[in-house]
Amino acid sequence: MNAIDQRSDTDGLAYLSGFGNEFASEALPGALPRGQNSPQHVPLGLYAEQFSATAFTVPRREARRTWLYRIMPSARHSRFAPIAQPRFAGPLAPPDPNRMRWDPLPIPDQPTDFLAGLITMGANGEATAPTGVSIHVYAANRSMQRAFFDADGELLLVPQAGRLRLVTECGRLDVGPGEIAIIPRGMKFRVELHESSARGYVCENHGAALRLPDLGPIGSNGLANPRDFLAPHAWFEEQSRPVDLVQKFQGTLWQTRLDHSPFDVVAWHGNAVPCKYDLSLFNTIGTVSFDHPDPSIFTVLTSPTPTPGVANVDFVIFPPRWMVAEHTFRPPWFHRNVMNECMGLVHGEYDAKAGGFSPGGLSLHPCMSAHGPDAPSAERAIAADLAPHKIDNTLAFMFETSLVIRPSAFALSCPQFQKDYDSCWQGLKESFTGRR
Repeated sequence: MNAIDQRSDTDGLAYLSGFGNEFASEALPGALPRGQNSPQHVPLGLYAEQFSATAFTVPRREARRTWLYRIMPSARHSRFAPIAQPRFAGPLAPPDPNRMRWDPLPIPDQPTDFLAGLITMGANGEATAPTGVSIHVYAANRSMQRAFFDADGELLLVPQAGRLRLVTECGRLDVGPGEIAIIPRGMKFRVELHESSARGYVCENHGAALRLPDLGPIGSNGLANPRDFLAPHAWFEEQSRPVDLVQKFQGTLWQTRLDHSPFDVVAWHGNAVPCKYDLSLFNTIGTVSFDHPDPSIFTVLTSPTPTPGVANVDFVIFPPRWMVAEHTFRPPWFHRNVMNECMGLVHGEYDAKAGGFSPGGLSLHPCMSAHGPDAPSAERAIAADLAPHKIDNTLAFMFETSLVIRPSAFALSCPQFQKDYDSCWQGLKESFTGRR
């Protein structure tokens, strides 16, 4: 069956609240050891296995690790062999300073699961380097029968159409449009579809783990709250049928076959766990006097670099919000900046584009490329009545990174690439009145 029975959406789900804190969960009473991580005799005859998503000796505030208590240890597998996946982690084109935009990619005609439907649109880091991001889109029409883990980075999933069930080693998460999910680097998972098809975006983060941004002068409240990030309740799958396990390692895909389910974790505790977040809970901050604030005010998550304030990647959203500023150009102003912006649209319309940017589409504005609202949006904003109004029925987002994103060869050759994107600014009219 390709889609999950709608009636089973929440079967066995009991969420634990928090983000970046310590969690614990057990699917069977007494499965979780008390007071010792790896006792000689683990309860219920389970195996203790530590899953480390960071180096052992990082500062405690940076450490991400989880103890898994499973039926069969992950070490029981045969050799991995390389497999082909030409559009996922495919070749990159040379760096290109031009602004770019793509229409949504279509749902495949042939049976395609999440992994087969992953397409790399761009990247700014080599697979061998512990920094940068890769940006992918996915389009699928069937549930995965195999399992997958990414040794190259953690995954931030942004569904655009169709709800997903993420079956992970720590349990199950249901996530749909308007929500995001984070899968830690190396965590095994499979993606099942609730509906006949699904489409969305994936940011593969090769750098420091995503976390909440510092709030600075905002204070102790605002933006995304830790309590709204939800981790799954422990759930396990005990079966003896063969399961293909695929991993992404140094930019290529490798596969082995297991004789058991990799989702056999009966209990766990730690902080390297998958989680989800409902973007409607984001507490948007804005001006109530004048001027449009920088887009950093909409940051949900950030992956920092050693340079304070410079992100490996920021995940920024543009949700429904009130606009009340006086004597102020309301859309994002025309700008050039040192960051590189890759933008997607989940639903509705983006307030700086009158057309051409559709839900499921993608745009890329490289470092120091001049961009901003298109001509119709700019004209409308200049002439607008500045009464308070609400931007509603929309959800756009941005992967903003300090490293230049190189588009993939596929992205520059696919029919969805808008070769005339620059034309949306050509209608801007000169209105200078200072000539003598």
